[in-house]
Amino acid sequence: MRIGILTSGGDCPGINATIRGVCKTAINHYGMEVFGIHSGFRGLVDNDVVPLTEASLTGLLNMGGTILGTSREKPFKRRGTAVSEDKPAMMLQTIRERGLDCIVCIGGNGTQKTAARLAETGVNVISIPKTIDNDVWGTDFSFGFDSAVSIATDAIDRLHSTATSHQRVMVIEVMGHKAGWIALYSGMAGGGDIILLPEIPFDIHRIGDAIINRLKKGKPYSIVVVAEGIPTVDGKKAAQYIAEEIEYETGFETRETVLGYIQRGGSPTAFDRNLATRMGGYATQLIAEGRFGHMVALQGNSMGAVPLTEVAGKLKLVTEDNDLVVQGRRMGICFG
Repeated sequence: MRIGILTSGGDCPGINATIRGVCKTAINHYGMEVFGIHSGFRGLVDNDVVPLTEASLTGLLNMGGTILGTSREKPFKRRGTAVSEDKPAMMLQTIRERGLDCIVCIGGNGTQKTAARLAETGVNVISIPKTIDNDVWGTDFSFGFDSAVSIATDAIDRLHSTATSHQRVMVIEVMGHKAGWIALYSGMAGGGDIILLPEIPFDIHRIGDAIINRLKKGKPYSIVVVAEGIPTVDGKKAAQYIAEEIEYETGFETRETVLGYIQRGGSPTAFDRNLATRMGGYATQLIAEGRFGHMVALQGNSMGAVPLTEVAGKLKLVTEDNDLVVQGRRMGICFG
């Protein structure tokens, strides 16, 4: 059996470990041939495909980024009617020419949607969820999330010393457009006093009151963790908006920090390396069993598979009954 593997969407820690997990299992256990597809789905359109061997996989476990490269190509989004723009047909031609029996797609929500569309054309597809946002529906965790949370938590830890030394309010903005998982997990792990998520409405007056109440308790400093996707006004960035509003509401000196792309780079944590390895291996098992059209998913402590038709177009969001939200509120943390 000949399988192709591609990585699509934003980079994140653990992609290379997943490639390694798929390929080593395919080559060593199942005797399959493996081909790397460069630059995501664009590589299928452009027939940019190369064979992968054991030698190709050396040093991948802890390496950040992706050796295959990535893009945000959306081949099923029509941009014209000319033959040259018929990207789905061009992908199918590449798959036929290369004799690929299955395509493994590693990526986030957009990738899962494209993988589902590709499966609808009759191509054998297996996908693996990849995102630091942890918002892919159907899996408890996606690789990359733990690494991003660890980076954000370390940053919050470091801000505590500045906040206490200068008796300031420190606002840190982490990634998460629609889902606040990084803000929730890093905010709780880093001892945030206020955590703002896109899914939970907030009142700036309540935030100001929470900071003033901390002062009354002898705590003239606060750490505010905000997801980048919280609602703001006048197109302001989340951290800037919240910092300005807090300073206006309380009169306290407030500073903001935007963590940005640092959260997506570098080596994966041990948890993500093992999760990526398990997901890659299970994806290859699904191929061997002929269970195509599925996404690999972590369900509890076990690997499972979810039909791509159920995953595509859905988001996994934080809810107010989440254990961490409930426990945080019990401990006096303000969620807005």
